[in-house]
Amino acid sequence: MSQFIRLALAVFVLAAFSLALFKTSGRHVTFGFRLAEPPVVQAATPAATEQPAPRSRHRRRNSEEPRIATGHFDTYFASSKLQTQTHAASLVELKDGRLRAFWFSGSREGAADVTINSAVFDPLSKAWDAEQVVASREGTQRGLHRYIAKLGNPVVTRAANGELWLFYVTVSLGGWAGSSITLITSNDEGTSWSAPRRMVTSPFINISTLVKGTPFLYADGTLGLPVYHEFITKFAEILHLDQSGKVLDMQRLAAGGQGTLQPVVLVRNEKEALVLTRYAGAGKEHRVISIATKDGGRSWSKPVKSILKNPDAALTALVLPDGNMLAVLNDQEERRDSLSLQLSEDGGNTWRELRRLEEMGAMRDKPLDEQTCLGLIENLARSSDAKLEQADAQQITGYVNSAKARVRTGNTCTFEFSYPYMIQTHNGDIHLAYTWNRAFIKHVVFDQAWLQLHYRTK
Repeated sequence: MSQFIRLALAVFVLAAFSLALFKTSGRHVTFGFRLAEPPVVQAATPAATEQPAPRSRHRRRNSEEPRIATGHFDTYFASSKLQTQTHAASLVELKDGRLRAFWFSGSREGAADVTINSAVFDPLSKAWDAEQVVASREGTQRGLHRYIAKLGNPVVTRAANGELWLFYVTVSLGGWAGSSITLITSNDEGTSWSAPRRMVTSPFINISTLVKGTPFLYADGTLGLPVYHEFITKFAEILHLDQSGKVLDMQRLAAGGQGTLQPVVLVRNEKEALVLTRYAGAGKEHRVISIATKDGGRSWSKPVKSILKNPDAALTALVLPDGNMLAVLNDQEERRDSLSLQLSEDGGNTWRELRRLEEMGAMRDKPLDEQTCLGLIENLARSSDAKLEQADAQQITGYVNSAKARVRTGNTCTFEFSYPYMIQTHNGDIHLAYTWNRAFIKHVVFDQAWLQLHYRTK
């Protein structure tokens, strides 16, 4: 055995020992989940949400005939910068009912010019404002007093004290496996932010912790932060943070080598939760991995493969007030050119599709001339944002060219719809953000009337 291999093994053993000491350091940890406040669903106006029930062409509708509520299903582009790569969005509801999104943006993933950007959506005007830079590599470097090579994966949440907490990945050396998590906070709904703070997730080296999934609260107001590890081996974890953002405990959800990444925690009640993770392991069946707890997160079951297909890509999910679950993912074993909205009515055992959000699999690897490719991009862009439906040639060209740089490869087009993130706001609306061809962040919003109609008709 070479001296280098012996040294690497020694480092690994020491890291594992240090982590074990870190987990059993005697810090006070409590378990049990805090449930989200149920949404207050407002009655919609008939003109906006109802249409006549289907009827024969040969008879008139009786005035007493019931009307069917269709609800609304709207799409927008949340990001507004052209000729840049965007990825990894997250969402939070503001106290006034608006929505704030975050994502990273730059010339390419991992580039030195990548910044964490944010924009705000006003549901009354149905419009996003211009995006602003929240964190940069240079600013993070100055705040942390350490070299920062790149930024990635911003995840936002509202802490128990009402502040917004924004976690994002920072790397000083190497690839994403060498990452750590940086935290900034805001007490004015994201207008201004605190100095960055590097979280300590391990007393040894403190690297290879990344964030993607939606945070959740424990009953005592402490925070659960779903994270994952990528150095040497891959596995999902949960960080338990106190109300100042310090790590109280770290729970590994799966053993190394099982390929569990980017966990999403679905809190069902005070004691029960289901975790769904991206699958990056070997084997022929690429499926989302599921892990469960029945004791408030104190212990977790062994990982098992679910029926949901997964092409080694992130997913998102949430629990509805009626106990049903929604998930958004690339429901296939290869590529990210299709995105599906799925429903489970039995706690995650079975799922059925409510709507295909994006579908470009038919174009996969097909030879396409550039004009045909650009035409496909234009049609997708116009259908993704109402303001682009009737856009003139000059305006739509900017969007098409921005996507062309990411989509056009050789003599074909390679589409990508990935990294979804979904929340439910207090009025009952479901908001979803995801990467649209690495060129824009797309926002989808639908209400309870639309959802209930699809419960019935599928």
